[in-house]
Amino acid sequence: MSIKKILVSQPKPSTPKSPYYDIAERHGVEVVFRPFIKVEGLSVKEFRHQKVNLADYTAVVLSSRHAVDNFFRLCEETRVSVPDTTKYFCTSESIALYLQKYIVYRKRKIFFSATGKLNDTQLLAAINKNKGERFLFPVSDVHDSGAPELDKLGINYDKVVMYRTVSNDFGPDEPFDFDMLLFFSPAGIDSLKKNFPDFNQDDPKVYIGTYGLPTAKAVTDAGLRLDYSAPTPEYPSMTAALDAFLTKVNGEPGK
Repeated sequence: MSIKKILVSQPKPSTPKSPYYDIAERHGVEVVFRPFIKVEGLSVKEFRHQKVNLADYTAVVLSSRHAVDNFFRLCEETRVSVPDTTKYFCTSESIALYLQKYIVYRKRKIFFSATGKLNDTQLLAAINKNKGERFLFPVSDVHDSGAPELDKLGINYDKVVMYRTVSNDFGPDEPFDFDMLLFFSPAGIDSLKKNFPDFNQDDPKVYIGTYGLPTAKAVTDAGLRLDYSAPTPEYPSMTAALDAFLTKVNGEPGK
C-alpha cells in the first residue's frame, strides 16, 4: 500500500522552507500538521498550591518557549514585577531571543547554550559564575526530577511546574484518513489512544514513525507496530528518515 497522506503531530511550520514541504512535493504526498497534544498553563490557584514566591528568585533557567510564556504570565497574574537585574539562562539561542517578547534584550543579562542542551559547557560555566543567585527552573507537569547538571555545581534551584501537556482532542467532523502518523513524544501516543480507543493500524494499514527512544517505546508499549524511528546514525533527523521511508514504500520519486 502506498502512502498518500501523512499526519505530522506538530504545529504547522512558521516558514515555507520546512523540509516537510520539500518531501511532500518530491514524493507527491499530502502532509498535514496537526498536534495530538497541546500545552496549557497552570491557573494561579493551581500554581499557588506549590507555595512558591516568584519574587524570591534572581535567575531563571529556560528550556522552552512555553517556559518563557508561562513564567512571565504567572508573574503578571500573581502581581510579581520581574526586576531588571534578573538573569536568564536559556538552553538555546532561539529561546534567548524569544525573551524579546517580554523584556528589552540588550539591557538584561542573558546567557544561552550553543548546543541546545542544559549540559552545554558554555552555559554551565555561566551558571557556575552566578551560583550565588537563586535559580527558578520552570517545567511542565511531566519532567525528570532534579537536574544533575545543576546538582553537580551545587546550584540553589527549584523546579517549579508552570504548565502541563494535555490531549488535543479531535472533533467529530475532523477526518482521520491518514496513511502515516509521525509522533514526537509519548504523550502523543497517549492522545491517539484516547481519541481513537478502537484504532486499528492494519485495517486500513497505517504506518507509524517516531522521533526519540521514549516515543518509540511508547508505541510498542501501546501494542502498536513501529515502522521506523529516528534519529539513527544514517538518518539523524525525522525528515531524513521520512524521506528514506517514503522511497522504500512508494518507490523512487518520479518513477
